[in-house]
Amino acid sequence: MSWKVKSFNELSTHELYELLQVRTQVFVVEQDCPYLEVDGKDLHAHHLYKEENGEVVAYARLLPAGVSYNEPSIGRVLVKEGHRRKGFASELVKRGLAFIHDEWGDQPVKIQAQEYLQEFYGSFGFRAITETYLDDGIPHIDMILQNPTS
Repeated sequence: MSWKVKSFNELSTHELYELLQVRTQVFVVEQDCPYLEVDGKDLHAHHLYKEENGEVVAYARLLPAGVSYNEPSIGRVLVKEGHRRKGFASELVKRGLAFIHDEWGDQPVKIQAQEYLQEFYGSFGFRAITETYLDDGIPHIDMILQNPTS
């Protein structure tokens, strides 16, 4: 079991394939939401993921300010089916916030969350800044964490 964080250029083609495969499995197939998963933002991202026995079981995409929002962001947060309810999602968010702080400084972090996860992200200090809206047919809400290190 190991956690890794790599920029796009640091990923091997095999690693990139695995990350895109697990993202497509969760966000397109499992959630029955056909959309363009490869959106061009990966080139600017750091990819945080956990491997178990050579398999990616948890993942989050960390984006610097100016790519999705004026603030850095965490997105594409997932835990693969069969590995849920083990604390990996919380660990992803904690590690993602720590990376953002260490690499890009102490600044607010903005996310687009599926509405049903509002309480989960709220437990880290994120607060809603929009009403619920549909994105690809799924209810979402934008949230911000003003003081990530407090």
